[in-house]
Amino acid sequence: MDTSSLFSAKQTPFMIYSNQSQTNHISSTIRSSDLSDPFATGGKWASRLLRECAKAISDKEHTKIQHLLWMLNELASPYGDCDQKLASHFLQALFCKANESGNRCYKTLISVAEKNNSFDSARKVILMFQEVSPWTTFGHVASNGLILEALEGQTKLHIIDISNTFCTQWPTLLESLATRNDETPRLKLTVVVSVATEKAVMKEIGQRMEKFARLMGVPFEFHVVNGLSRLWDLTKEELGVTDDEAIAINCVGALRRVIVEERGAVVRMLSGLKPKIVTIVEEEADFTSLREDFVKCFEECLRFYTLFFEMLEESFELTSHEKLMLERESSRSIVRVLGCDGDVGFDECESREKGNQWSEKMKESFTPIAYSDDVLDDVKALLKRYRAGWSMIPAQGDDNGLYLRWKEEPVVWASAWKP
Repeated sequence: MDTSSLFSAKQTPFMIYSNQSQTNHISSTIRSSDLSDPFATGGKWASRLLRECAKAISDKEHTKIQHLLWMLNELASPYGDCDQKLASHFLQALFCKANESGNRCYKTLISVAEKNNSFDSARKVILMFQEVSPWTTFGHVASNGLILEALEGQTKLHIIDISNTFCTQWPTLLESLATRNDETPRLKLTVVVSVATEKAVMKEIGQRMEKFARLMGVPFEFHVVNGLSRLWDLTKEELGVTDDEAIAINCVGALRRVIVEERGAVVRMLSGLKPKIVTIVEEEADFTSLREDFVKCFEECLRFYTLFFEMLEESFELTSHEKLMLERESSRSIVRVLGCDGDVGFDECESREKGNQWSEKMKESFTPIAYSDDVLDDVKALLKRYRAGWSMIPAQGDDNGLYLRWKEEPVVWASAWKP
């Protein structure tokens, strides 16, 4: 949902928050304050105003909150430059936080997204994003390479896919299996669906995967598991795991949807499945400090999404519909992180953690797997397909895995583990 539709010209957040006499007083105050000209000190005005607003909300300075919400609403646009877009999407979240309406707003946004969701629209967005940016393909290539190495020589493979990739990761793996020198193994793919907007398109995806596997000559089974209340409740029976299969578990962008207190239980569940390998790919951000420090969480959220929006701006055409859809998806996540109180639901959690934090959790039950030279070469070759600014770097010190960087800033973390 675009912010301008939520806050119409006749009803800005500022006006919702105050009566007419307050409006006159606040407008006068704005004109006499240094906030009246957000461009006066140069630099990126959106970040400055948004930080001021987040701090005012944290400090419960109601008059200042009204000043800043009004100003942001005047300047923001979901169709403008990067600053205007940041202002627009963060304004919605900050307004929800200030007005304690985040849970209701988020559920509305998700409902609208579900109604507009289709396989074709999702497919176009994902494929275009993969074409212009390695943001998702980095994790696919890094994970697929190690999965193939870990399962080499096995004749019955079972990949348990706990991810948000709509199976776009697997065609290249099927191609690799089809061209192996030894006998082509049987592959069972079980997709664990945790996001409501994914459920509507999985039937279509399954049919296409089965058709592609037949084309490649790979014996193939496709299963979907949904309706979960908690990820760590998954059992071997639900997943269809049998003793004669070599198990690989692939977690891409999914573990962030598990509340922090349950992540240890999820790691133990993964270990109990006795996989040959577990691959994890997560975006490099820490949104877990919200309860203790709203401003700290806001700063991290702003840092991460500033990088993401700038990357989209440089990667896509100016009028790209796919870019707009990715921005709207990000806007929903920002509302979820900053605007909601309590848990909206299992499948809507957005508590990202950084690679070093995930490494600590995984080391309780797993041992890290190092990336082979062949896999690293594959990742390097992938990055050469994209515009300048992308690079990768191995984790340093006690951390494990591999980082994708955008203009020297780590944005995605990939890793692999064995029991």
